[in-house]
Amino acid sequence: MASRSEFSLFPRATAGPLPTAGRGAAARLASIDMLRGFVMVIMVLDHVRETFFQHMQMSDPMDARMVMPALFLTRLVSNICAPVFVALTGLSAWLYGQKHSAGDTSIFLLKRGLFLLFLELTLVGFAWSGKIPPDTIWLQVIWILGLCMICLAGLLHLPRAALVAVGAAIVCGHNLLDPIRLAPGDAFYIPWAMLHQRAAFDVAGITVKTTYPLLPWIGVISLGYAVGPWFGGSVDAQVRRQRLIRLGLALLAAFVVLRTLNLYGDAPWYVVPGSAVRTAMSYFALTKYPPSLLFLLPTLGLGAILLAQFERMGSGRVSAWLSILGGAPMFFYLLHLYVLQIMYQIGVAIWGANHGRFFGVDSLGWIWAWYVVLLVALYFPTRWFSDLKKRRRDIGWLKYF
Repeated sequence: MASRSEFSLFPRATAGPLPTAGRGAAARLASIDMLRGFVMVIMVLDHVRETFFQHMQMSDPMDARMVMPALFLTRLVSNICAPVFVALTGLSAWLYGQKHSAGDTSIFLLKRGLFLLFLELTLVGFAWSGKIPPDTIWLQVIWILGLCMICLAGLLHLPRAALVAVGAAIVCGHNLLDPIRLAPGDAFYIPWAMLHQRAAFDVAGITVKTTYPLLPWIGVISLGYAVGPWFGGSVDAQVRRQRLIRLGLALLAAFVVLRTLNLYGDAPWYVVPGSAVRTAMSYFALTKYPPSLLFLLPTLGLGAILLAQFERMGSGRVSAWLSILGGAPMFFYLLHLYVLQIMYQIGVAIWGANHGRFFGVDSLGWIWAWYVVLLVALYFPTRWFSDLKKRRRDIGWLKYF
């Protein structure tokens, strides 16, 4: 049976059987759900930190001289989340397109992208702010996924070689635009803030922050789509895994070379006298907003290797658990945000703002403890919803979550 991975943010295809059937096809598609689920497990840790450790804000990139190592590591592990999720969205778009015409795929991407923009401005935005209307809107990962889908709706009509060239040029070259910094009041300030410069502007008295500028993510989703033919039913599983591992290792090697040379792709790293740990932290302190070339190389490289390994894993308890989370990502995403918001409001009601204007915990150990408890608690409603999606295919709106 085909996995749901065809479609987290995409409905499951219905037109005809997969090109290959049986265990190989199931493993090929289940690996996508598993990687997506793995990424979402890590994502929850970062969001627990953002909710209850707001009083320990970190710069982007993180300041290796100031951030405590344990907090640096907690933040570092989440770097993989957004790049892999955007790339998998591109891959899922290609899989969807194998059973639909290019025109139908474009229309679907356009509609789904607009739906995600609506979600970011409504349900997701309220989950983060807890206010109606909000005083601040953060345009984050759901927003950028929606915009990337809309862009891919046009880009997928390019020949594959041209799409690879466009994606690679954006990912590798967008840091050349970093010196272009516009200020409020400059012509094109808002479009540039949306495209490449992390900034803020006011709309009807509401502050809008472009947390995830668009341009580099267009490159990521394009490359994710371009990898799609490796997942065609005619490609041998071992060949696919070898390609993914070679790609991943090449990206990791490119990161090491470029980062060590300190010439291009991110802010330079530096030696912290008397501290090998903080020197290493500087080496891995990479810019996420927008994601630099050196941020994307190791995260996408590790994602490619993990995707190959998850396909090799096959079935099992861990595989099934990750597949369930990865098969209902929007439900899981919204659920965990609202649970965190409720927990935060309960904390404020009981203990008040105990860290300046924030409620928070004093120890990072509490972040990890609450993270584990929350993962267990979120699994059961997500499994229920995943089963509901499979049982009630007649309920059309379920496919959007």
